[in-house]
Amino acid sequence: MPIETIYIARHGFRLNWVTTQWKSVTGLPRDPPLAAFGLTQAEELAEYFKGLPVEERPTAIFSSPYYRCLQTSNPTSVALDVPIFVEHGLSEWYSPASPGTGLHPRPASASALREFFPEIDDSWASIWYPSRKGEDVEQCHDRCGGLLKALIPEVERRFGDRHKKILLVSHAATIIALTRELLGDRSFLIRVGCCSITEMSRNEKQTAVTGQWYAKRVADGSHLKEGASRDWGFEDIQIADGKVVDDVGVRGEEMEEDEPVGLQLPELSRM
Repeated sequence: MPIETIYIARHGFRLNWVTTQWKSVTGLPRDPPLAAFGLTQAEELAEYFKGLPVEERPTAIFSSPYYRCLQTSNPTSVALDVPIFVEHGLSEWYSPASPGTGLHPRPASASALREFFPEIDDSWASIWYPSRKGEDVEQCHDRCGGLLKALIPEVERRFGDRHKKILLVSHAATIIALTRELLGDRSFLIRVGCCSITEMSRNEKQTAVTGQWYAKRVADGSHLKEGASRDWGFEDIQIADGKVVDDVGVRGEEMEEDEPVGLQLPELSRM
């Protein structure tokens, strides 16, 4: 049986939005943990999913490897007793790194991240890696579309009918691109707040992996006591001459290799 429902949730409120005095637990630059408010939002997210009928709950979580996303995933994983699979294809979006400023950070492997979150099942190897050189808006959508076209059939192939409903935990830009790719509409207007939920359902007559899903709700924060916060949309970014303004990479990493990049399933790469 195919995946029938994809829930998509954004991470909770970040600590670096509250104070500049924060420390990366993982040691990775630009990897802030959740603020106390964000931890509360993550618990409310778990309460929501646990309150659903058993047949409506997600049975697997695929999370971005960034610490704030894993913190957000963890309460739901514990509440529902479901695994967290780390997927680098769900990572944060960075605009292209300015020449000479280094590459963007890349979180550790699932095995290394289990030190912080034992709920991680590291039998899942990430099937997509974004380039550490960054992406423009179109490339962000291309990444999310490519990921979904590989992820959905790979989950179905590996797990059969065990996971008809899955939860993706990611970042605002990535969630917008994922939603648009599932809908087949890159102009779809959406703003995503912290710990909001998007619920996508498969069309019964669907023939393609992406492009024919429909949204039962989009970036909904009604399950949160204070509603969705810190909403973001692509219209908030800086544009120069129709292009995204370059970002600054991590200095000192100019000579590092930008590998792996893209799809990591060899049989699909040849298609």
